[in-house]
Amino acid sequence: MNLLILTYWSLSDALVQTYTLPYVKLIQNQLPKNSTVTLFTLEQNEIDSETKANKTVELAKQEIQWISFNYTKFGILALLKFSWLIPYLLINVFTRKINIIHSWCTPAGAIGYLLSIFSNTPLVLDSFEPHAISMVENGTWTKNSLAFKLLFYLEKKQTQRAKYIIGLTSKTPEYAYKSYGIDITRKHFVKPACVEIENKKNDFDVSSLKETLGIQHQTVCIYAGKLGGIYLYEEVFKFIKAAELHYSEGFSFIMLNTTPKNEVDFFSQKYDIRKSTIIQRFVPHHEVEHYMQLAHFALNPVKPVPSKRYCTSIKDGEYWQKGLPIFITPNISDDSEIIINNNIGVIIAQFDSEHLKECFNQMDCILQQNRDELQSKIRGIAEKYRSFALAEKVYKEIYGN
Repeated sequence: MNLLILTYWSLSDALVQTYTLPYVKLIQNQLPKNSTVTLFTLEQNEIDSETKANKTVELAKQEIQWISFNYTKFGILALLKFSWLIPYLLINVFTRKINIIHSWCTPAGAIGYLLSIFSNTPLVLDSFEPHAISMVENGTWTKNSLAFKLLFYLEKKQTQRAKYIIGLTSKTPEYAYKSYGIDITRKHFVKPACVEIENKKNDFDVSSLKETLGIQHQTVCIYAGKLGGIYLYEEVFKFIKAAELHYSEGFSFIMLNTTPKNEVDFFSQKYDIRKSTIIQRFVPHHEVEHYMQLAHFALNPVKPVPSKRYCTSIKDGEYWQKGLPIFITPNISDDSEIIINNNIGVIIAQFDSEHLKECFNQMDCILQQNRDELQSKIRGIAEKYRSFALAEKVYKEIYGN
């Protein structure tokens, strides 16, 4: 059984390194002997021949064959390039004797649909979520734009065509029927954004990091993610100010992102936030967990637009794995419901000062529990809802002998 794994991202992108390749390994474990896996990426930056050769060898050691194409932002040029991309991939489908096209998310699924039609090859959609309507809801596209109309149409067609659909939440069939009029219940599987469940105690010494950041006895909140796009922006600073007022002098907000400093300064001044309150850093993904160890709770400010009920939120699993209760907006994936039902966080329904004050009171009640017991409970939630064992089970049902 030979698979072509399609992504819409660059090889170096975290969405490939941490959100695709770990699952590819699980898929490989289910394939018959002598099967091959070919990974396709769309590279946003030009790769020199030496780097490309090294990456090819590195992936080959993982028994993954790598092919790529240069990414172009959607427009006339991108559509023209697609006239080359599809034949290029079709040649690979035939020469590599591909039996299954396995696409990650709906933009890659659009390519997978066309290849599946032209080659008469079965299609599997992985990490299926509504991308086109989400781009409209967050203001990137309009409903009248060609980008939206084209991707929405191709989302419907790939949903019809797919042999299996691996959704990110239990509600994906609801969205497919409501939006496309297609019942996917019998071919739908649920695979959340999984994280590595670590049962051993982390021996990282946080004391030196605390000293470096100037954190002493403060209550600490962490947010690892960007501002804007699918996430709220100005509301985050309203949250920080409310926390600053609630905890008086003893509050620090760790912000791990690349938001321009002048923008952070502008909103900090607008809401009269102390300069010492916000600690902004950009660190490699493997270091994020060290900063999480400093926190008492975390923030996930996803814009609560309708489509987010059917999307995933990777960072929640990462927060849970570190035992952190979460402030989250309503109706995000299955997570808002999990958080409120298990009393491991607080739903922020609005960002006015009175409601935020009540939200912090609720968090204080949660934090009054024994810290070790609370962290153990939350890590149990991570294991129940985010373990890679869940993904392994799905791939075994689809590809297992």
